Amino acid sequence: MTNPDIVIIGSGIGGATIASGLAGRGASILMLERGEPLPATPHARDTRAIFVDGHYRPKEMWLEAGGAAFNPGNYYYVGGNSKFYGAVLIRYRRQDFSEMEHYGGISPAWPFSYEEFEPWYSTAEQLFRVRGALGEDPTEPFHSIPYPFGPVPDEPPIARARAELRSLGLHPASLPLGVDIEAWLKDGSTPWDAFPNTGAGKVDAQTGPLASALADQNIKLETGAHVEHLEASPDARTIAAVHYRQNGTLKKVAPKLVILSAGAVNSAAILLRSPTPEGKGGGKGLANRSDQVGRNFMNHNSSAMLAIDPRRRNKSVYQKTLMLNDYYLSDGKGGKPLGNVQLLGKIDGNILKANVRRAPKFALDFMAGHAVDWYLMCEDLPDPESRIMVDGKDIVMQWRRSNMQSLDGLTKVMRENFRACGYPIVLSRPFDKRTPSHQCGTVKMGNDPATSPLDPFCRSFDHSNLFVVDAGFLPNSAAVNPALSIAAQALRVADHIRKTELAT
Repeated sequence: MTNPDIVIIGSGIGGATIASGLAGRGASILMLERGEPLPATPHARDTRAIFVDGHYRPKEMWLEAGGAAFNPGNYYYVGGNSKFYGAVLIRYRRQDFSEMEHYGGISPAWPFSYEEFEPWYSTAEQLFRVRGALGEDPTEPFHSIPYPFGPVPDEPPIARARAELRSLGLHPASLPLGVDIEAWLKDGSTPWDAFPNTGAGKVDAQTGPLASALADQNIKLETGAHVEHLEASPDARTIAAVHYRQNGTLKKVAPKLVILSAGAVNSAAILLRSPTPEGKGGGKGLANRSDQVGRNFMNHNSSAMLAIDPRRRNKSVYQKTLMLNDYYLSDGKGGKPLGNVQLLGKIDGNILKANVRRAPKFALDFMAGHAVDWYLMCEDLPDPESRIMVDGKDIVMQWRRSNMQSLDGLTKVMRENFRACGYPIVLSRPFDKRTPSHQCGTVKMGNDPATSPLDPFCRSFDHSNLFVVDAGFLPNSAAVNPALSIAAQALRVADHIRKTELAT
């Protein structure tokens, strides 16, 4: 496609959803995805291949600020990271859109209210065919439209865990999920959390909005297209071209509109690598008069927690159907917020072996078979010195964690709760930088171009034809999975583009 109207960089949640929102309007759209379609092979349901051998992990290495290299948990396939996500499609709580005080500091407000954003949440839930239930979670914000489908059912051990938590006076609730459980289990009886979706079981970016978008003959997808940088016009007011490498060949395309949706880390890296016209921008990359591109990197403070009862086996297959938000808005004693608790996909000995390589496999199998596996998630607060940088072609991550007191508090109270539920052994382990699955905040939106690269519709304050639509726009991380918020904002931005750019 020669010089299309719009180029979308990335086919993850942001890119795929905005493409679906722009479909049918007559605009020629080229989507550039650095990865290829995820092949259907036996590795997709093999826990050893996924978790021990790292079959799907990228070949690239990122650097810590001190220079040490590590292999990140980013995935480069059509559909982006959503091909491996846990399919949790949960709304930010209404309070997350306002300034909120945490133990580690202040979580900033969004530039608009939950009430203004709510219709887009409802539209996104319909698009991703979310399965959920209202009325179970006291923190659940107003929904103008019910979930399109009822919740994925609990397996018997999880129904028991739900009842045990309820007996403590807590409010366990069904996780809103983009999973067709019947289709998933038809292809193999496994969990879906962190397992790649090679069929139709998960409603991810590819099987949901991208499939819808590509029904429009004006929308084309090119794979193996690795965007290296953007080229600004001589006056630096617009993006003149997108430069990418495909099959070893450098290519260039000059669209009217550029939508950058490569993920919070890679979108920031592309902007930082992009040269500024001589005398403009100070060499800090594009869209960066605020000097905030790459800054305010957030990635939830989170831990895995195993509640183990050696007397009872957990024979669950998929397990991930439950959440607990009793400590989301306060610590339960009138103190500050802690965070969200939700189930992990069911672990096995191979998954544990990936983190405890010297332990004997039979012991890990026993532990996994008698555990209920939980994910504790707390808000990471924005900090300008927590940032993504580039050193030539290398990505440099300087993640300065914040608000760890909340994770400590949530870990303590949930350990007490699980012991009160009859689990004598409760183990926990925090996730580290190798798992940036909830990366966000690097190209944040706001009302002031002096402090934010993007306006409330994700348009660059510096370049009138550039939008950045992925988790980078998030001004705060909240303490829930970001996928639905990204999708909802993508639909909102698509509507804005239709009205302002494609109306004629």
